[in-house]
Amino acid sequence: MILRRTLLVAATAVAAAASMAAPAAARSRAGTVKAPKSPHASGKALHLAPAREQLAALRERRITSRALLEQYLQHIAETDDLNVVVTLDADAARAAADEADRHLAETGKPLGPLHGLPLTVKDALETRGLRTTSGSPDLTDHVPGQDADAVARLRAAGALIVGKTNVPTMCQDIQTSNPIFGATKNPHDDTKTAGGSSGGPAAAVAAGLTSLEVGSDLAGSLRLPAAYCGVYALRPSFGIVPTRGHIPRPPGWLTSSDMLTVGPIARTPEDLDVLLDVLAAPAPADAAAWKIDLPAPKHKRLADYRVGLWQDDPYCHVDKDTRELLAAVAELVRSAGATVDDSARPVDLADSDKLFQRLMYATASATATDEGFADDIEAADKTTADAPGGLFLQSRTMRHRDWLLANEEREKLRGRWADYFADHDVLITPAAPTAAVDDQTATPVPGRSITVDGEKRPYFDQTAWLNMAGHVKLPAAVIPAGKTADGLPLAIQIIGPYLADRTVLDVAKHLARLLPEPVRPPAFTA
Repeated sequence: MILRRTLLVAATAVAAAASMAAPAAARSRAGTVKAPKSPHASGKALHLAPAREQLAALRERRITSRALLEQYLQHIAETDDLNVVVTLDADAARAAADEADRHLAETGKPLGPLHGLPLTVKDALETRGLRTTSGSPDLTDHVPGQDADAVARLRAAGALIVGKTNVPTMCQDIQTSNPIFGATKNPHDDTKTAGGSSGGPAAAVAAGLTSLEVGSDLAGSLRLPAAYCGVYALRPSFGIVPTRGHIPRPPGWLTSSDMLTVGPIARTPEDLDVLLDVLAAPAPADAAAWKIDLPAPKHKRLADYRVGLWQDDPYCHVDKDTRELLAAVAELVRSAGATVDDSARPVDLADSDKLFQRLMYATASATATDEGFADDIEAADKTTADAPGGLFLQSRTMRHRDWLLANEEREKLRGRWADYFADHDVLITPAAPTAAVDDQTATPVPGRSITVDGEKRPYFDQTAWLNMAGHVKLPAAVIPAGKTADGLPLAIQIIGPYLADRTVLDVAKHLARLLPEPVRPPAFTA
């Protein structure tokens, strides 16, 4: 009940302050007015500041890129026990920082919107001249000759690539461990998972090893780690961020999954905006004729938003902490004057999740070996869809006609979402059934499970709420919204209409001003 009381106090404060003239940006997260904080004005611990503050200091030459980089390198060295940054390129980063400083000194102009900002990058995104393994022993020595398109966007914007962050083998788990580098720890509690597959990126942002990260999301791989590590993340609308160069698919492939997105992770929703502006662009082959011009937020005030709320569902019940969190967030949003509808449902969660799984297993089959796929076909012929492993095998080996029918079902599902968003601007749901679960990387996946209010549940229930947006191309943000009695972060998910990414982020910004400050892990210290 501690969490619920905290949020209810915030809700009361919001209601009382609704008629005040002070701008919302000046309000604290508890709903009272206070002066903006500038704890990093001296630059001594600027690496722990939001990215926007770091970028302003770099542009105004209050700190050099090299000095900021050295702060990061020291912090990475001091937090080595988390096993987050698995490949470091300090020499190249120093050279790039020096070049950024020289350029600014000589021209007075920044290299781009991320001028001189040191960043880490998920080890699934190919990075020119820097080992990129995707956690696979087969790629232990893989050094790409070309950047993934998303990484190229970072460099073009002036960012420095410091190193790579850990992932599960070929990004095929929702906990982060692999035979090359081992397991990444959750910065809040080393007995808990950081999530996956973007566990390294989310842990890096949470622990202050980078201000921004680029993660990838197919089955919640970006949003689940963000929820477990207590940071912000956005799965962008499908197709607005190029995905070539993401492993898997294998190095050299030009195509990617029809469900994969690449998106930003940050410690503030404003910083998600910064990185989305850089990443959102046509694929290079389309850039001559196309551009991405996302619509502005639907409204300017939270009070004007029509908010849908889905607090729990029999298909994937959430725990007591998460139920209380969603109830308190609902009261908070109502107290801010927004319209809240907690009865309408855009889809059936169970049916949506089954379709998601079918399409996910189908798209993952592209990287199977010929021999392995032949074995899958033989096994599928002997297995019914309702048998253990049957859905996986039947979906992975479906005929193209069956995929076309499933894709038609997906388009009809998108239509139901569009109908829902004709009457609602966003939908708020749980991010996961619980806070971060126990690390189980030493146990084979078939033997893993989670516990929800004392009940043993299937391991992949962790992503059922996140899967709702994954196959229907919708933008979805995860934002920290509270904590458990043990101090673990709790999060909510905000889903919006297709291409309404800026509306999703705007709602996240409004809520961030009202919710408690995100909990910071012990590693987040100067």
